Amino acid sequence: MRRIAVVIVSLAALLAASASAPAAEKSARGSAPASAPASTPKSLPAPAAAPPPAPVERPPPYEPQLLRLAEMMGALAYLRDLCGAGDGVKFRDKMAALLGADGVGDSQRDLLAGAYNKGFHDYATTYRVCTPAADEVVARYLTETARLAADVASRYGG
Repeated sequence: MRRIAVVIVSLAALLAASASAPAAEKSARGSAPASAPASTPKSLPAPAAAPPPAPVERPPPYEPQLLRLAEMMGALAYLRDLCGAGDGVKFRDKMAALLGADGVGDSQRDLLAGAYNKGFHDYATTYRVCTPAADEVVARYLTETARLAADVASRYGG
């Protein structure tokens, strides 16, 4: 998590230079109940001891915030270049650093990359030219990503 926090803090610094309007959003996660195993009849011989089940990898508590952050970074990478800021590559570089950070497992890396790509492609299909609405999205996302990055870094960064 320490490496992830360093990447997020550097992202927060990038965003702080560009932020201008506040916004907020929260995510929630649910879980499904486990089912009870079936019993074996007494007339059958007992099966050989089964190996213990592999431990279930629980997502980190900050995963919903990271997924939202990744999605907004993808949108910003597209929209900032579209609207002439020319710093979309900085968002791509920060995302690459986050994906390469220690403590990011393969499944989490896939989720983060998918969220980034979703944000990028959702706006690429919607906006072909920069409009006042695109400028508003950029302003809101810059503020929200700065808030999210600072929140995750301060809460989980150690």
